[in-house]
Amino acid sequence: MDKYIGVKLVEAEPMTKRDFYEKVKGVDFDEDNQHGYKVVYPDGYVSWSPKNAFEKAYMQIIPNPRLKTDVSISQQMVDDFIKEVHTSTIGEKTTLVRCVLVNGFEIVEASACVDPDNYSEKIGGEVCLDKIKDKIWGFLGFLLQTGVGGVRK
Repeated sequence: MDKYIGVKLVEAEPMTKRDFYEKVKGVDFDEDNQHGYKVVYPDGYVSWSPKNAFEKAYMQIIPNPRLKTDVSISQQMVDDFIKEVHTSTIGEKTTLVRCVLVNGFEIVEASACVDPDNYSEKIGGEVCLDKIKDKIWGFLGFLLQTGVGGVRK
Protein backbone atom coordinates (compact mmCIF):
# COMPACT_ATOMS: atom_id res chain seq x y z
CA MET A 1 0.00 0.00 0.00
CA ASP A 2 1.11 3.59 -0.62
CA LYS A 3 1.72 5.99 2.28
CA TYR A 4 0.03 9.38 2.72
CA ILE A 5 0.21 12.25 5.20
CA GLY A 6 -2.46 14.73 6.16
CA VAL A 7 -3.98 16.84 8.87
CA LYS A 8 -7.64 17.31 9.60
CA LEU A 9 -9.60 19.62 11.84
CA VAL A 10 -12.26 17.44 13.42
CA GLU A 11 -15.09 17.65 15.88
CA ALA A 12 -15.31 14.74 18.27
CA GLU A 13 -17.05 13.59 21.39
CA PRO A 14 -16.52 10.57 23.58
CA MET A 15 -18.97 7.83 22.61
CA THR A 16 -19.19 4.09 23.05
CA LYS A 17 -19.15 1.91 19.97
CA ARG A 18 -22.73 0.83 20.75
CA ASP A 19 -23.93 4.44 20.97
CA PHE A 20 -22.13 5.25 17.72
CA TYR A 21 -23.85 2.47 15.80
CA GLU A 22 -27.25 3.39 17.26
CA LYS A 23 -26.81 7.02 16.12
CA VAL A 24 -25.82 6.09 12.54
CA LYS A 25 -28.22 3.18 12.14
CA GLY A 26 -30.80 5.22 10.23
CA VAL A 27 -28.27 6.79 7.85
CA ASP A 28 -28.40 5.75 4.18
CA PHE A 29 -25.04 4.50 2.99
CA ASP A 30 -24.03 4.75 -0.65
CA GLU A 31 -23.89 1.11 -1.72
CA ASP A 32 -22.87 1.81 -5.33
CA ASN A 33 -19.38 1.31 -6.69
CA GLN A 34 -18.12 4.70 -5.43
CA HIS A 35 -14.36 5.25 -5.79
CA GLY A 36 -12.39 5.70 -2.61
CA TYR A 37 -9.54 4.41 -0.49
CA LYS A 38 -9.10 1.63 2.00
CA VAL A 39 -7.28 3.33 4.89
CA VAL A 40 -5.11 1.44 7.39
CA TYR A 41 -4.06 3.41 10.47
CA PRO A 42 -0.81 2.76 12.40
CA ASP A 43 -2.73 0.95 15.14
CA GLY A 44 -4.21 -1.46 12.57
CA TYR A 45 -7.67 0.14 12.41
CA VAL A 46 -9.11 -0.13 8.89
CA SER A 47 -11.69 2.23 7.39
CA TRP A 48 -12.84 3.48 3.98
CA SER A 49 -12.86 7.05 2.69
CA PRO A 50 -14.52 8.51 -0.42
CA LYS A 51 -11.97 9.50 -3.10
CA ASN A 52 -12.65 13.28 -3.01
CA ALA A 53 -12.54 13.51 0.78
CA PHE A 54 -9.37 11.42 0.98
CA GLU A 55 -7.47 13.30 -1.73
CA LYS A 56 -8.39 16.65 -0.18
CA ALA A 57 -7.06 15.58 3.23
CA TYR A 58 -3.98 13.52 2.33
CA MET A 59 -0.84 13.82 0.22
CA GLN A 60 0.99 10.78 -1.12
CA ILE A 61 4.51 10.16 0.14
CA ILE A 62 7.02 9.00 -2.45
CA PRO A 63 8.91 6.09 -0.82
CA ASN A 64 12.63 6.50 -0.19
CA PRO A 65 14.09 2.97 0.14
CA ARG A 66 17.42 4.37 1.41
CA LEU A 67 15.77 5.38 4.69
CA LYS A 68 14.88 3.13 7.61
CA THR A 69 11.29 4.46 7.66
CA ASP A 70 11.17 4.78 3.82
CA VAL A 71 9.23 8.05 4.18
CA SER A 72 10.62 11.49 3.46
CA ILE A 73 9.78 14.74 1.75
CA SER A 74 10.89 14.93 -1.89
CA GLN A 75 11.72 17.88 -4.11
CA GLN A 76 8.71 16.91 -6.25
CA MET A 77 6.41 17.17 -3.21
CA VAL A 78 7.78 20.64 -2.41
CA ASP A 79 7.41 21.82 -6.02
CA ASP A 80 3.92 20.33 -6.36
CA PHE A 81 2.81 22.09 -3.16
CA ILE A 82 3.13 25.47 -4.90
CA LYS A 83 -0.07 26.41 -6.74
CA GLU A 84 0.76 29.97 -7.87
CA VAL A 85 3.85 32.21 -7.98
CA HIS A 86 3.50 35.99 -8.20
CA THR A 87 6.65 38.08 -8.71
CA SER A 88 6.93 41.85 -8.63
CA THR A 89 9.48 44.60 -8.30
CA ILE A 90 9.21 47.17 -5.52
CA GLY A 91 11.21 50.34 -5.93
CA GLU A 92 14.37 50.05 -8.03
CA LYS A 93 16.09 47.02 -6.49
CA THR A 94 13.71 44.82 -4.52
CA THR A 95 11.94 41.68 -5.69
CA LEU A 96 8.85 40.40 -3.92
CA VAL A 97 7.54 36.86 -4.48
CA ARG A 98 4.22 35.58 -3.14
CA CYS A 99 3.48 31.88 -3.45
CA VAL A 100 0.01 30.49 -2.93
CA LEU A 101 0.19 26.87 -1.80
CA VAL A 102 -2.27 24.13 -2.73
CA ASN A 103 -3.88 24.41 0.72
CA GLY A 104 -4.43 28.19 0.31
CA PHE A 105 -1.59 29.22 2.65
CA GLU A 106 0.59 32.06 1.31
CA ILE A 107 4.31 32.62 1.77
CA VAL A 108 5.97 35.93 0.88
CA GLU A 109 9.70 36.56 0.51
CA ALA A 110 11.76 39.55 -0.60
CA SER A 111 15.27 40.03 -1.92
CA ALA A 112 17.19 43.17 -2.78
CA CYS A 113 20.54 44.21 -4.18
CA VAL A 114 22.79 47.07 -3.15
CA ASP A 115 23.12 48.77 -6.54
CA PRO A 116 20.02 49.29 -8.72
CA ASP A 117 22.27 48.88 -11.79
CA ASN A 118 22.80 45.24 -10.76
CA TYR A 119 19.09 44.55 -10.21
CA SER A 120 17.43 41.63 -11.95
CA GLU A 121 13.85 40.62 -11.15
CA LYS A 122 14.61 37.15 -12.53
CA ILE A 123 17.54 36.59 -10.16
CA GLY A 124 15.66 38.16 -7.24
CA GLY A 125 12.69 35.91 -7.96
CA GLU A 126 14.91 32.82 -7.95
CA VAL A 127 16.43 33.84 -4.59
CA CYS A 128 12.96 34.37 -3.11
CA LEU A 129 11.60 31.12 -4.53
CA ASP A 130 14.53 29.19 -3.02
CA LYS A 131 13.73 30.72 0.39
CA ILE A 132 10.05 29.82 -0.01
CA LYS A 133 10.87 26.23 -0.98
CA ASP A 134 13.10 25.94 2.10
CA LYS A 135 10.13 26.94 4.24
CA ILE A 136 7.87 24.42 2.48
CA TRP A 137 10.47 21.69 3.17
CA GLY A 138 10.24 22.60 6.86
CA PHE A 139 6.45 22.72 6.89
CA LEU A 140 6.08 19.39 5.09
CA GLY A 141 8.76 17.85 7.32
CA PHE A 142 6.78 18.97 10.37
CA LEU A 143 3.63 17.48 8.83
CA LEU A 144 5.40 14.19 8.11
CA GLN A 145 6.90 14.02 11.62
CA THR A 146 3.42 14.56 13.04
CA GLY A 147 2.05 11.81 10.78
CA VAL A 148 4.79 9.40 11.84
CA GLY A 149 4.90 10.23 15.55
CA GLY A 150 1.55 11.82 16.31
CA VAL A 151 1.03 15.13 18.08
CA ARG A 152 2.39 13.85 21.42
CA LYS A 153 5.26 11.54 22.25
